[in-house]
Amino acid sequence: MKSSRLPGRAPADDPVVATDDSGPGAAATPLFVDLDGTLVATNTLLECLLLRLRHRPLDLLKLPLWLWRGRAYVKARLAEDDRLEVGRLPYRGDLCDQLRRVHAEGRRVYLATAADQRIAHRIARHLGFFDAVLASDGQRNLRAREKLAAIRDVAARDFDYAGNARDDLVIWRAARSAIVVGARSGLVRRVARLGRPAQIMPATASPWREIVRALRVHQWLKNLLVFVPLLTSFRFTDPGVLTHSLVAFFAFCFCASSIYIVNDLLDLEADRAHPRKRFRPFAGGTLSIPVGLLVAASGMGLGLGLAGWDSQHLLAIMLVYVATSTAYSIHLKTRVLADVIVLAILYTLRIFAGAAGTGIPLSVWLVAFSVLVFLSLGLVKRCSELMLLQREGRQVIRGRDYVLDDLKIFWPMGVATSVGAVLLFAFFIHFGGVQAHYRTPALLWIVAVGLFYWLSRMWIKTARGEMTDDPLVFALRDAGSRTVIAGMILVTVAARYAPLAWP
Repeated sequence: MKSSRLPGRAPADDPVVATDDSGPGAAATPLFVDLDGTLVATNTLLECLLLRLRHRPLDLLKLPLWLWRGRAYVKARLAEDDRLEVGRLPYRGDLCDQLRRVHAEGRRVYLATAADQRIAHRIARHLGFFDAVLASDGQRNLRAREKLAAIRDVAARDFDYAGNARDDLVIWRAARSAIVVGARSGLVRRVARLGRPAQIMPATASPWREIVRALRVHQWLKNLLVFVPLLTSFRFTDPGVLTHSLVAFFAFCFCASSIYIVNDLLDLEADRAHPRKRFRPFAGGTLSIPVGLLVAASGMGLGLGLAGWDSQHLLAIMLVYVATSTAYSIHLKTRVLADVIVLAILYTLRIFAGAAGTGIPLSVWLVAFSVLVFLSLGLVKRCSELMLLQREGRQVIRGRDYVLDDLKIFWPMGVATSVGAVLLFAFFIHFGGVQAHYRTPALLWIVAVGLFYWLSRMWIKTARGEMTDDPLVFALRDAGSRTVIAGMILVTVAARYAPLAWP
């Protein structure tokens, strides 16, 4: 356990939160504040573990040996890596405002945490309102009774304590008063039974709502691609084929949502530096890392279980998707252009999954066309991020191997892949043997024009700065895109079934 005096900082002009520390002797009573889950809405140990997994994954093979030497030693080894950006952590603003105020009034405020001393000191220096730090030091794990003993070394008599977990009950029993931050109702009731004055600072968000946000249910729209083989084969009236397509759809939804959570957990630092992604549940601290890991594991198990129940072919494709997505999250997303190619592959795998689940063979024309379209949409995604970068006056995308000048290359490359997709579709109309499958194949030229219009519209929206993080989801939400796509589908159906005279 380490304790050190820290220089103070002038308090900020922030709103004051009402407290219960106005009683006699309050100004002379020291206030001890927990870190993980209290001062910050995250767990710094788990964040350090995720950073090590992202940047030095082989180090985790040493974890069993570190654990043999104790939890405090594990914390010390993980804290050696200074990649954790304490300035971007999700601090509890209302609690920080209160601490600034009481510190400015002359009250001594201590950071008392089981986190390693390196992290605790960095956070204390960043905030500037702590007089000293009590933290784990590689040998002593400052948790529960150990933390209480360290507090007693500083405050032999009265003290107040701010915490958030059941481990803090032993400290609250000895404290003059309690500040309970973001705790569940059961813990709040147990604190009330202690008979101490208590200030309750409730959680700011519903965990269930944040779980839905973390799953990115709105992005399940892109999994509609599994129905492409069903539509192109015109077997959408076959109940058995439709059932298999639905199973493939939900298998992809569960597995994809699990991958989204893993991606968000591995990308916390980059997300917190992003103007939009910093509000995601894990980056913003509205959902805990353990809950995210539990939800991700459950979703992955459910998705792979559905795929295996349907067919071995579908399960094999899902495993390829999971492996590719994991490689993308850990490494490939930081490689220029490779990430765009992987995104196109991940989109195309959805079409393969639809074919595997139903047993419908895929044509070379459909696979080649899909790859070109998805390459174009992947480049739309990157160009939209670079456009945002340009508006903010920055040069580099955090966590990606992209700079602003890449727009000069990606823009013509993306437009070229869009034109290539339209040309490939035109060749399909002329050379793909469509006469054997369509009663009026000439109508497909209208689809080609609609395809050119839709892809051009996507690039125009990107140039205007209106494109979102996912172009496929944008297309399904954009009224103009929905109209064009629906029109292309209707004309394709007419070309298949309607015996129209064509000049």
